[in-house]
Amino acid sequence: MEYTSPLEKTLRAIALTLVVIFFMFPILWIFLMSFQTNETILRVPPSVVFEPTLTNYQALITGKLETSAASLEINFMRNLFNSVFLSVASVAVAMLLGVPAAYAFARHKFRGSEDIAFTLLSFRFAPPLLVLLPLALYFQQIGLADTYIGLIWVYQLICLPLILWIVRGYFEDISPDIEYAYRIAGHSWFATFRKIALPLAGPGIAAAGLLAFIFAWNNFIFALVLASADKQPVTVGALAFITASGIQYGQIAAGIVLSIAPTLALALYAQKYLVEGLSLGAVKG
Repeated sequence: MEYTSPLEKTLRAIALTLVVIFFMFPILWIFLMSFQTNETILRVPPSVVFEPTLTNYQALITGKLETSAASLEINFMRNLFNSVFLSVASVAVAMLLGVPAAYAFARHKFRGSEDIAFTLLSFRFAPPLLVLLPLALYFQQIGLADTYIGLIWVYQLICLPLILWIVRGYFEDISPDIEYAYRIAGHSWFATFRKIALPLAGPGIAAAGLLAFIFAWNNFIFALVLASADKQPVTVGALAFITASGIQYGQIAAGIVLSIAPTLALALYAQKYLVEGLSLGAVKG
């Protein structure tokens, strides 16, 4: 057993504490800002001692934003619902299409398979602005402009390549001999896929789905251009806090707290699958 001196343990603890403080301090500061008014936030010098208030969260929930100049109507809760619906629906569609496709690319090599897979992956490389203009024109012609279906379709440019390539690697790490043995016993291809491949690659599929959900949740430019205010997610709806009378920092901070809550809760719930999935296949041989 390797001996660790008390000094080394102390230095490691200090280094770990500094790293945690470095990464967690911005989140803590945003959380504290969400309970402050604009006057408290903008005072100089800043202070962590203040009288907390729930007016920021009340404004978001009721949809009425009070500024020094006027009272404004905001649809933050509607934007939050849009984010949840668009992200969940987009990941569900991407899973339905991407997981079988990933299995096919991993198990059935055919002419042009790598070219097709790389073409799908290239959608992740292309800047969103490159496809936004033609997409906006096409959507107007076929009636998908400013619709949930149109946004879910566009979100496949984010989710589908990610799920396809990540899950494909997990399927490739599974020994084909296990599936061959199951097929020899008289089971069909679909039964082998459902009862053998999917359970073995389950952690990887969960990790890919979680990552795709986070990427879809954080998307900004697609919904900004292709959707109106009643169908935009929180990433776009946050622009409503920049008003003619100034920037409402307290409401922005409260909106950030509420908007990261679903993804944080999902990540904490699925962290076992995320860690297991990201480490699947890391050690071979």
